[in-house]
Amino acid sequence: MNVRLPFGDGGEFPPGTPLAERMRPRSLAEVVGQGALVGPDGVLRRLVERGELPSLIFWGPPGSGKTTLARVLAGACDAEFVTFSAVLSGVKEARAVMESARRLRASTGRRTVLFVDEVHRFNKAQQDAFLPYVESGDVVLVGATTENPSFEINTALLSRVKVYVLEPLADAEIGSLLKRALGFEEGGLASWKLEVGDGALDEIIRLAGGDARVALNLLEVAAETVGREGAITIDEVRRVAQRRLAKYDKEGEEHYNLISALHKSIRNSDVDASLYWLGRMLEGGADPRFMARRLLRVASEDVGMADPRALEQAGAAAHAVEHVGMPECALALAQATVYLALAPKSNALYAAYCRVQRAVADRPAYPVPLHLRNAPTRLMRELRYGEGYVYAHDTEEKVVDMTCLPPELAGEKFFAPSEEGWEKRIRERMVELMARRKRSGSGSDS
Repeated sequence: MNVRLPFGDGGEFPPGTPLAERMRPRSLAEVVGQGALVGPDGVLRRLVERGELPSLIFWGPPGSGKTTLARVLAGACDAEFVTFSAVLSGVKEARAVMESARRLRASTGRRTVLFVDEVHRFNKAQQDAFLPYVESGDVVLVGATTENPSFEINTALLSRVKVYVLEPLADAEIGSLLKRALGFEEGGLASWKLEVGDGALDEIIRLAGGDARVALNLLEVAAETVGREGAITIDEVRRVAQRRLAKYDKEGEEHYNLISALHKSIRNSDVDASLYWLGRMLEGGADPRFMARRLLRVASEDVGMADPRALEQAGAAAHAVEHVGMPECALALAQATVYLALAPKSNALYAAYCRVQRAVADRPAYPVPLHLRNAPTRLMRELRYGEGYVYAHDTEEKVVDMTCLPPELAGEKFFAPSEEGWEKRIRERMVELMARRKRSGSGSDS
């Protein structure tokens, strides 16, 4: 069991307790940010005022207050607060916690808030073990996750909880937390007599990127570096922070959000946005080979035959990735990204292949017309393989009025080029070829 002690009581924190933990709010009034949830008309505030606390999941980025809200809500409702590790504990431990909560409610009427950080790591058996106790009300399950719950949580459990989305803290809210930490006596840094310029705080806010824990950790390390009466400058903050990687989770939902932003920015011919999202991923540790594969896809899906050289550019970047690696290959990927963003756009090739996929999936596997089959043996020739085939190079028009699709698909049109870039010329070429076929007046329709 882990219960938050009263905020500001002297000696409540053991030596070494991080500043971010010492400054953790103990009431809704102390919570910074998430106004839609805990503000005057916030849904969670209204629930607390009515003494209600349903099972719920907080979904939001790191440092947005998920754990804090769970503890505050448990304290406001006079509930037992128990933490559970989805990684370190199994079904046996889960059931033991549930039974303890059931007995506590039966004997005292108090409910138990079971807090599970990174709840998306629960396996199916663990989630199923909680269901009966969540349904009976013996346990209020409060989960916290940085991942989309709809991807990770079982439907049965998800249907019994309410999901609340937390947003990154605004710069002003991070600034408020930092100033409170600097001015607070018990647990804060007021007794240190630090000299902190606004520029230094602004730099911490910028580096934190909406993450309260990162901001407070940076402030604490900077304070420890300069000493109790030292001066925290912008340069000192930067030295402490060293190199802050862009927020990027190579396995989580943000991975898909970022790659979606890159793909759609290129599709919309927005060069600056395309470069920004590429940089966010590469500087955050994305596999450059994955990035190269995505650019190859974009070259065919969104540029296609409007500029056939786009695929060459993407292929050259992929070659550079394999033979140079990071960080040098970042420029090759950037070059391909800029080329794709500026290239004329057409999804005609993509649409054509989608039509082919549907035809293959929805229609029978039609046999190859006899005149298109090779006939290397006498038996094949006796079966009329190759009969009626005309060698296009032997004709004046260099094209034959000969059906090459199965008869059941005769006249089907899969590729419809646009008027963009090279596809305008391709359209003209297709019209020309159609006319030449008609002029040829030879071939087979068998």
